[in-house]
Amino acid sequence: MSLFWRVFLLNAVVLVAATTALLLGPVTVSTPALLTEAIVLATGLAVLLIANALVLRVGLAPLARLARTMTTIDLLRPGPRPAAGGHGEIAELIAAFNSMLDRLEAERAASSGRALSAQEAERRRIAQELHDEIGQTLTAVLLELKGVADRAPEPLRADLHEVQETTRNSLDEIRRIARRLRPGVLAELGLTKALRALAGEFTGPSLKVRHHIDPDLPPLNDETELVLYRVAQESLTNAARHAHARNADVRLRHLPRAVELRVRDDGHGIRQAPEGAGIRGMRERALLVNANLELGPAPGSGTEVRLTVPVTERNTPA
Repeated sequence: MSLFWRVFLLNAVVLVAATTALLLGPVTVSTPALLTEAIVLATGLAVLLIANALVLRVGLAPLARLARTMTTIDLLRPGPRPAAGGHGEIAELIAAFNSMLDRLEAERAASSGRALSAQEAERRRIAQELHDEIGQTLTAVLLELKGVADRAPEPLRADLHEVQETTRNSLDEIRRIARRLRPGVLAELGLTKALRALAGEFTGPSLKVRHHIDPDLPPLNDETELVLYRVAQESLTNAARHAHARNADVRLRHLPRAVELRVRDDGHGIRQAPEGAGIRGMRERALLVNANLELGPAPGSGTEVRLTVPVTERNTPA
């Protein structure tokens, strides 16, 4: 029964009972009303109001829960759906809202997948151009500088060697950028060696990265491995660039029916800072493989990023 009919019938029952009592009972209303008559009328009115309040509170409680869900919903953080409680049109409204959320999340995941695929293609193109165009150009410049330095008089030779060293460092940096844009080691050697190489790439004078990877990882498809790699890469980038961490730990382990990636650092932590494009990108990638992404303070200090990927047919090779 709908809320309208329940309220209407309750009011009708109370009014009919009151009318019957006035018609058949010995009760009369004097002019002016006596105290006992006023008490009877006030009691009847209070019973009517209390009954209406109870019916409305019980009937509208599912709508209040739905309103709270609507104000806190985040498509990047899927959560439990509100239960389709209530009766009649209230249950239908909650069911329609849940169905709308399912469609929105599916469309968001599909659009994010297309955008991230285009982003990966653009990264590969830029990495190829950096390697083929700028890399080869700087290599030629290094050879030219070597020839000039060999023929230059002694006072200029030291300056030319310094220019050579600067150019060589620039070439190495361009190669590192190209490797980050296009993780060729992931396609060639697999996720385990790619994460080890990533940890070694971020390890330097200001940051030490340790890695612990289970040897018995289940087979994962290319998309899932890329999501795990990119989340680890973004987490280490945040640890080095924003958190100013001194140590970071990358762990990849096999759980029952899931794979968990955990990146922990000892930096400043996320505190109350709003989530930036990097974290939103990690959440979008997690949605692509139906994974759960959690970010929070690490034990002691710093930040911990935890990505749990279920091992299902969707995330394993066909």
